[in-house]
Amino acid sequence: MQTARQAARQRRRRHRLITGTAVMLAAAGVLICLVTAMLPGPEAGAGLAAPALTRAGATPTAPTSPTPPTDGSPAAATPTAAVGTTSAPPQPSTETSPQAASSTAPSPGRIQPGTTYKGVATAYAAGDGNGACLFGPSDDDLMIAAMNTTDYESSRACGAYVRVRAASGASITVRITNECPLPCAPGQLDLSEQAFAKLADPKLGRIPVTWSLLSPHTSGALSIRYKTGSSPHWCGIQVIDHRNPVARLEVRSAKGWRRLPRTDYNYFLSADGSGCGGAMRITDIYGEQLTVDGIALLPNVAQPTRVQFAPH
Repeated sequence: MQTARQAARQRRRRHRLITGTAVMLAAAGVLICLVTAMLPGPEAGAGLAAPALTRAGATPTAPTSPTPPTDGSPAAATPTAAVGTTSAPPQPSTETSPQAASSTAPSPGRIQPGTTYKGVATAYAAGDGNGACLFGPSDDDLMIAAMNTTDYESSRACGAYVRVRAASGASITVRITNECPLPCAPGQLDLSEQAFAKLADPKLGRIPVTWSLLSPHTSGALSIRYKTGSSPHWCGIQVIDHRNPVARLEVRSAKGWRRLPRTDYNYFLSADGSGCGGAMRITDIYGEQLTVDGIALLPNVAQPTRVQFAPH
């Protein structure tokens, strides 16, 4: 039988054992927490990688062309025409080099291929057929039209061929040579009196129509014209007789292809003379590109090329 002193000694021994175990467990817990805090977890790693991913995602894809256009669109080898000579060095080639047409994506715009638009047709006295597009006098049949301001889209519609169909089933093909200002509504076509008469009695003056873009099988090549007053220091460039609407025009400068801004009177302007008298690259709304060289800097002269956009 234990004495009171032995029982007390055993109680003190158990108390020291329990206390020591608790201290050791607490120390181990603190050590584990310190080690865990020092090791990088998956969240820390993701945080370090995020800036690099963000920068990579923000970097635009480099164009495939060795001389990329200023608008970032990919370039491609295209047919080259040689017409006349240029006064600026280097001397342009006098031969046409057949090349593959571009397959870039169509440029966005209001008038899209394969789309039927609803509107009304009205009539106007077209005179000799010249209009806001500044193409000059039209053919004798005057199968032309003025596009409403909205769909004219700062001369983007100039030269487009449009099939117009009346409710009676009668239809005609017209070329856009003019702009119909407000109050002409979106979808409205102001036809020459000659064109309107092929759809309905001119006395009606206004009829509902549908219309869509065409890519006709024309046989001629497109032409280039420099605006009156053009020089090596400033020039305006116009494309004439193109099968499909022109989406953009670029000139070759010392820094590569440079896209020119377009005016509402259907000229592309180089305000500082960059590219004036040199090679130019013309893109239609289907994305096809034609490269033309050897166009002399002759103001107000329509100079034919040897190229034309493909039919669609």
